Amino acid sequence: MDEKVDWSQLPIDLWPKIGKSLDNHIDVLRFRSVCESFRSSIPHSLPNSPSFPLQLTHPINNRVIPTFLNLATIYLIKPTHESSSTNLSSSSSKGWLIKVEESNNHPLRSLLGPISDRKLLYPLSNNASLMLLNLLNYRVIELCKSYSCRGRRTRCFSCKVRKVVFYPNSPWINVKDCVAFCIFQKGRIGFIKHGAKNWKLVDHKNFNYDDVIVFKGQFYVTDKCGTISRFDVCSLKLIQFSPPLCGFGHKKDLVESCGSLYVVDRYYESSDESSEDFGRDEVVECFKVYKLDEECGKWVDVKNLRDRTFILSNTCNFSVSAEELIGYQGNCIYFKDTFDVRMYNLEDHRIVTVDFHPSIDKSLWSNAPCVRM
Repeated sequence: MDEKVDWSQLPIDLWPKIGKSLDNHIDVLRFRSVCESFRSSIPHSLPNSPSFPLQLTHPINNRVIPTFLNLATIYLIKPTHESSSTNLSSSSSKGWLIKVEESNNHPLRSLLGPISDRKLLYPLSNNASLMLLNLLNYRVIELCKSYSCRGRRTRCFSCKVRKVVFYPNSPWINVKDCVAFCIFQKGRIGFIKHGAKNWKLVDHKNFNYDDVIVFKGQFYVTDKCGTISRFDVCSLKLIQFSPPLCGFGHKKDLVESCGSLYVVDRYYESSDESSEDFGRDEVVECFKVYKLDEECGKWVDVKNLRDRTFILSNTCNFSVSAEELIGYQGNCIYFKDTFDVRMYNLEDHRIVTVDFHPSIDKSLWSNAPCVRM
């Protein structure tokens, strides 16, 4: 097992099969970076269409405003053995979370905080020169993708869309075969296929949907009662997937963790739900977490997430092991509210404000203010 293997001696017909089995953009880039033979065996791929076209209608003159889905990917960057002796990382095997905005013309446009969505500033000094961070010296793991509506003169209109998910998002799938599914600000849900002129509402009766997620290759939504439904793209219908949760929180968030589906019930200090933008600037009081037991068809009250960390952002929710991260604690929920980035501890039920991301700026980017992937 300790014998080194010369991968270049693999049969040539295996290389494209291995390359095509990689299902995200960063793995394709790393595969193509191995050698010239690997690079020529599969075509160059781009992140699956950040320019997926959408339509927003002006509320006064009904003019259609061109918009598009802006793609961002959240990565876990961990030092390898080769980089542990350099100044770019500590001896710890833990890593950092970063959010990378991408586009067709600029594979790496800007780096964002994964929760706050703030741009990460590079600590350049007056005498600093351009430096590159070689990602071949780091393990780069794609955790999830997020999409937001962007476009010219659409700032006041894109807020109508609360959250967007996109599937399939493999670099080998043609964007014309993909579907965007969204939740509007007022709790309505809709979808749009590539080339369609407008969003199509799915449920004309229920305007109380809180969150949407792609889980096991399907679209799932939850309403304010915690009832999860699966959207069937073929029949364009919602199929009830879970019993009602009957949680009394003000907002339900969907999170996938270790192959299971969770609902995080968010409680606000204020109970005034008359505003259309309820929850945007509300102060969070506490959370309750429930796991869906798919076999028994019931909800399980979760008191301890153990080493898992739940991260709730405006555009996506995900979980990760705290043992792999610098600056994060297990059994905690990280989120953003009026006080910026906050942490809720499920053990003692305390909420504290956290300061992100000085650890990233100092330890990862101190000698590499510019990154090229």
